[in-house]
Amino acid sequence: MAQRGGALLAGGDALRDHRAMGLSIRLLGAPQVLRDGLPLPPPRGHKAWALLACLLRSERPPSRRQLAALLFEDADDPLAALRWNLSELRRLLGPALLRGDPPRPAVDPATSIDVSVVASGSWTEALRLPGLGHELLEGMSFASSPSFEVWLANERRHLQAAAEAVLREAALARLAAGAAGEAADLAARLVRLNPLEENFQALLIRSLAAAGDGVAAARQVAACRELFLRELGVAPGPAIESALRTSTAAPTARPATGRAAAVAQLQAGEAAIAAGALDAGLHCLRRAVTEADADGDVELRGRTRVALGGALVHAARGRDEEGATALHEALAVGERASPSIAAAACRELGYVEFLRGRYERAAGWLRRAALLAEGEPAEQARIATVHGAVLSDTAHYADAIAMLRHAAALAGGVGDRRQIAYALSMQGRALLLCGDLAGATDVLDRSVAIAEQGWTALLPWPQSLRAEVDLARGDVGAAAERFEHAFALGCQLGDPCWEGIAGRGLGRIALARGEAGRAVEILVDTMARAVRLPDAYLWCKAYALETLCGLAVDERLAQAPGWIEALGHMASRTGMRELGVRAGLHAAALGDGASGAAARLAATDIDNPLLRRAAGLTP
Repeated sequence: MAQRGGALLAGGDALRDHRAMGLSIRLLGAPQVLRDGLPLPPPRGHKAWALLACLLRSERPPSRRQLAALLFEDADDPLAALRWNLSELRRLLGPALLRGDPPRPAVDPATSIDVSVVASGSWTEALRLPGLGHELLEGMSFASSPSFEVWLANERRHLQAAAEAVLREAALARLAAGAAGEAADLAARLVRLNPLEENFQALLIRSLAAAGDGVAAARQVAACRELFLRELGVAPGPAIESALRTSTAAPTARPATGRAAAVAQLQAGEAAIAAGALDAGLHCLRRAVTEADADGDVELRGRTRVALGGALVHAARGRDEEGATALHEALAVGERASPSIAAAACRELGYVEFLRGRYERAAGWLRRAALLAEGEPAEQARIATVHGAVLSDTAHYADAIAMLRHAAALAGGVGDRRQIAYALSMQGRALLLCGDLAGATDVLDRSVAIAEQGWTALLPWPQSLRAEVDLARGDVGAAAERFEHAFALGCQLGDPCWEGIAGRGLGRIALARGEAGRAVEILVDTMARAVRLPDAYLWCKAYALETLCGLAVDERLAQAPGWIEALGHMASRTGMRELGVRAGLHAAALGDGASGAAARLAATDIDNPLLRRAAGLTP
């Protein structure tokens, strides 16, 4: 498909001349530094580029000794080699930079850095980057620095995933704005980058159908089915066929009586969803969207779309991509007219990104939501809960615990017991992962008690986490009872996430009872359950996979290298930092010293005493 480049960048604003002024650092594709749009003479040797990439992509700047060990282990004097390469970068970027220990790349805030834009900038900014979709330091390899090669491979995967997330977000935004042809162009780029991602295929099909090109949409369905059968041995899920039929923004029912009908349909839809009547609820909510559009009330148009998007995200399994389209529509019609509705839409979009491990995009949506929801404690509580979960998934535990405590306090202030239970469950998980069993016991018991009193759909989550506390204390019987109940309830609810967290626990119970073979069977089944839908919570699968990797290493199973590679790939793409470290440590246990060295360096950035002990950083 031909790209509509100028229009794609507009995003509703007039196209401007974006010729780079000031300093611009490009590390995606062939690296270069430009000043006022003109390339500067490059540094001598590839190692200077490698050093710059490492400094710009590290949350905490590594010390000089760590950098020397990572990049110059083959040199006669690694620290001297580091100093020479730092001087090359200072010649390129400015003499005042990269001094001290650790050397800090304190570039001017106005400097454009492509890797930063892809990771956390807006989609309009990212689409202007010439290197979007290209590899970090493309074409360069560093065989003499195997630990850096591991680091680079992880970063390349992460930035590739970030590029995919940006293109997806851009396609959804253009689709919501009615520019379906532009959305199809962007979705086609996305499918070329990752053709086996079902959600990307569904987005392309939906965009083609919305653009009126039913023939191309049907052909894409057929091509997707053929590809999946050939490469994966399975047919794509129902989301593919649904994308061909569904146009979220344009329900087919004719408008009836305007605002009154819209409000009635909205209330009926929300009530039906709450009662578990999903199809009837979605039908009412789509009618509500149509009625609101006919009435023209901007706030009501946004409100109905937030309700529809939320229902698709939370109640309709496997429909997050369709829900995200409705939520982008809510932003397109209502951000200026109703900040509270826009805040809810941003929060739900952040939640979708959180589930799929696109954490930097999630954090961006949640920050935007928090600004829009100032003075609204109920919404702030929901936003803080999801943000705390993002921080926990990415191993920023202290910040996560503080954020989740704040979320529970806000929810308590407005009497939202469900939100209290959810925030407490996420806080308990962070405490558990850091080894604070007493703290985890307290908050998880409170979460379980609230869920038992009226939110059965959440119960398997805190119950499974509470069972992990029992297991950590050696009470296998109590842990088994909780895990079994949680798993049975998760299966009854049909929730892949709850089946995943409880199934992992049952695998650990089998292992604690000396049944290693049975544990492997349970964990393999658990990973399949956890992601059987395209919008399931990816962290649950990764968490179970890490347990399987540890078991495989201990038992010297032939599958161990493949499982460890899969865990490392998933962790690096998403930013699940602790699970990435643990993948490297498992690889080191099989003799991969380079992965072990890279993992230990990454572990220094994570304030988790259990992880630091596993990495050999503390006694």
